[in-house]
Parts: sequence; C-alpha cells; structure tokens
Amino acid sequence: MNLNNPVFLASSNDEAIKQKRSLEEKYGKNTLDNADVIVVLGGDGFMLEAIKDRMSQNLPLFGLNYGSIGFLMNSSNQNDLVNRINQSQSIKISPLMMKAIGVDGVVHEAIAINEVSLLRETHQASKIKISVDGKIRLDELICDGILISTPSGSTAYNLSAHGPILPINADVLALTPISAFRPRRWKGAILNNGSNVKFEIIESKKRPVSAVADSTEFRDISSVEVHQSKDQVVELLFDKDHSFDERILNEQFKF
Repeated sequence: MNLNNPVFLASSNDEAIKQKRSLEEKYGKNTLDNADVIVVLGGDGFMLEAIKDRMSQNLPLFGLNYGSIGFLMNSSNQNDLVNRINQSQSIKISPLMMKAIGVDGVVHEAIAINEVSLLRETHQASKIKISVDGKIRLDELICDGILISTPSGSTAYNLSAHGPILPINADVLALTPISAFRPRRWKGAILNNGSNVKFEIIESKKRPVSAVADSTEFRDISSVEVHQSKDQVVELLFDKDHSFDERILNEQFKF
C-alpha cells in the first residue's frame, strides 16, 4: 500500500477528540477530497456510522479503538501510524440492503454492515413468515425476533443470539432466530449471499415488530426484504499481527 494522506474522524468520546487533534498536528488536516485513507477514532458503533456515511468516497478505513469492544478497530496505539496503515491487511465487505414496509404503507430503506434484525415491540411474541428467493421456507416463526447477518457481523448480535460465526471471506449469510418459541428447535440457516430474503409479519398490528439495520430502526413494520449488495464494497484495514480473520477464529475458542 501507499497511503500517506489520512483524514481523521472522531466520535464524541473526549479522548478520541483529543487524539484527533494530536494526529492532525502530526499528519495535517486533510479533507475527504485529498485523503487516501480514513482513520476512525472511536468504537464499533461509530465505525459503522462512518462506513455508511463515507461509503461514497470509496476510501479504505482504519480504526483506532476508543470504545469498549472495538471488534472492527485496531489498538489505539498511534506510534508510526502511517507505516502501520501501509503494512495492514485489507478485507472487503458488502453491506446488506434492507427495504421495510410499514403497516401504513410507507417504504423505508437502509443499509447494514453487521445485520438486519426484526424485533418484537411489545410483550407479545412476534409471528413471522420467512421466504427465500420467493419460496416460503417457514410459514410461521413465533419468536422475539430474527436477524440476518453478514460474516463481518456474525460475531456481534448474531453470536449473542447463538448464531454461527462465519469466516470473513465466506460467501454466505447467517439467518438466526432470537428466542424462538415455535418451532422451538429451529436454530436458523446459513444462506448463499446471493439470496433474497423476505420476512412477512403476521398480525402486524396486534404484534408490532420493528426492523433495525445496524442502529437504524423503523417501527411498526409489515414486511422486510433483505439482500446483500452486489455493487457496494467497503474496505477495512487491520494491523497485520491482529487480523480480522484471527479475531473471528479466536472467538470460536472462547468459553
């Protein structure tokens, strides 16, 4: 790599803001127009926001962790930052495209880097019909919700819901129920990443459901369609001695 003009984005974290100023003093205040890499200072949530907000710039992103878990980030060590970036490993991921239709007929669209999740809004369990590529696969799932995850998001909410961890370069998506009541033994499915998945909410007014693309939520939904983008690609950079592949592998040996 030959990346020498970083632009810095910081979350509202006080330390992240302070370190952004320090890095700009050292490397200059580049803009998105003349930068060749985006350095994101914050946590995973801020990184997801940065990816979606700056996707049109088609620049690689290198994260410095000033959050909690920092699964999408590198260590906050700033020593020889440009050299670290140029020796980093690159992964490319494609986001999920979500189209949700409200019970009022309004259409909502959003993208997700990690997952699209459907969640019950009240004390009553949701009832969801699931179709894959136009074929009904499950007439009725009674549950707290369901999610569909990319490989990069498989260690996030998907893992907490007991979904499978997916290798980052796998051409698949994880479909994972959240607290399934009926069929109780159904553990979800692994789908080809070219699949088009449709969720239809049964009794959507009596049993309201929200649709969430990462952190973007739409409430009172009647149906949701999800597929992985074939056109948009995000490039994330990770320290060569702490690659994303290694992080995913490590997660599978934690107890």
